[in-house]
Amino acid sequence: MSKLKQFLLDAETKAFDQGHRATIKFNIGKYNTAVQSGLTQYTDHELARERASFIKSNTINNLDKYLMEFESNFTARGGKVIWARDAAEALKEIGEIMKRKRARSVVKSKSMTTEEIHLNNYLEKNGIDTVETDLGEYIVQLAEQRPYHIVTPAMHMSKKDIADLFVRKLNIAPTDNAEELVLTARNLLRDKYTSADVGITGGNYLIADIGGIAITENEGNARLSTTFPKTHIAIVGIEKMIPSVTDLDLFWPLLSTSGTGQNVTVYNTILSGPRQPQEKDGPDEMYVVLLDNGRTDLLALPEKREALNCIRCGACLNVCPVYKNIGGHTYETTYSGPIGSVITPHYNGMSEHKHLSFASSLCGACTSVCPVKINIHNLLLLNRKQSVEQGMADKPEKTAFKVWLKAMKSRTLMNLAPANLKTLVLKHALKDTWNKRREPLVFPKKTFNQMWKERK
Repeated sequence: MSKLKQFLLDAETKAFDQGHRATIKFNIGKYNTAVQSGLTQYTDHELARERASFIKSNTINNLDKYLMEFESNFTARGGKVIWARDAAEALKEIGEIMKRKRARSVVKSKSMTTEEIHLNNYLEKNGIDTVETDLGEYIVQLAEQRPYHIVTPAMHMSKKDIADLFVRKLNIAPTDNAEELVLTARNLLRDKYTSADVGITGGNYLIADIGGIAITENEGNARLSTTFPKTHIAIVGIEKMIPSVTDLDLFWPLLSTSGTGQNVTVYNTILSGPRQPQEKDGPDEMYVVLLDNGRTDLLALPEKREALNCIRCGACLNVCPVYKNIGGHTYETTYSGPIGSVITPHYNGMSEHKHLSFASSLCGACTSVCPVKINIHNLLLLNRKQSVEQGMADKPEKTAFKVWLKAMKSRTLMNLAPANLKTLVLKHALKDTWNKRREPLVFPKKTFNQMWKERK
């Protein structure tokens, strides 16, 4: 089955799943309420968005310069930089590190880039025990699913769903107490941190002027994953760059407020290399894998490169009417929702993923909440345009538009066929789309010309 057909099938299933929609409405509702409260910390939120947009756009336009500055400053403190053109190259390099360290166990903090390159599958195939330490990621790992949401991986699961999962997978006694469920996961994960050979994280920001990575989190699992293991590997997309450590006072609050409604998240960490001689803790070795994986292809498109400004807050998902109806798993991609529909065709191929850019009402809600002011709905339109210009439109679609264009340019042609015949043709054309869930469209018995003449 093609990705488009699978998408349409899954979208229809989820859209009419009342239980799923109730769960998502409840969970997103809580986030939206928190975000509205969090925005009150700003006296001029729009100005903060403007500044963030300017800084990110300037950085992306000069990305080569900032990447070299980052590498120079990071390696000066003993860190090692690995440049990975794609997922295969990143996995190969990480695999080499694992072999050198004879690693048998890994603890991971939440990271969308590791999901992007399917790191867990790779490590498990090579006999390395890999544990997600973020609670949401741990839950979806137990459920053998991909993350549902950029920020909240298990957003699609209710407390009962998680309790049933823990009973089934961890053999605990049935409970509806959320605190007990959290403590169960915490107790199981504690020993993993101290025994792991390697800790793996992502990075919310790359900081050029100090050669560091910034990680923001609420549970402290990233700190634990980088403190106990002797080796730390950070896998970060090259677009995560910001010029200076002083920019964090703008970007950290914007990310937390837009994502979870907090003024700032609980734990904010800057890591700029392995443990130094005067430091008491931290890894003996630290690697940063700078992942391209299609990003420079997007960078090469001036009218679309602003998509690389994204700071992965998830705000556009929470307001998107399509996402709230069809859910995150329907997209079958690492990055779902509006921003995922923009970048995925460039990361994973336009021909297979162009349908995602059409799965939007273009209402502009995503653009209105983006903390770095990415013009998301316009980028979706540009993706649609690109797919058509590259000849990727389906034959029935091309035929339909040719017929429509010819008819619309000729009133005589429009009036030629009787109303019942036009209705019959339309009914057949829309039988698998519009007519599946809606009343069929019917042509009026009288044409506009006839009604206009009668009115005169």
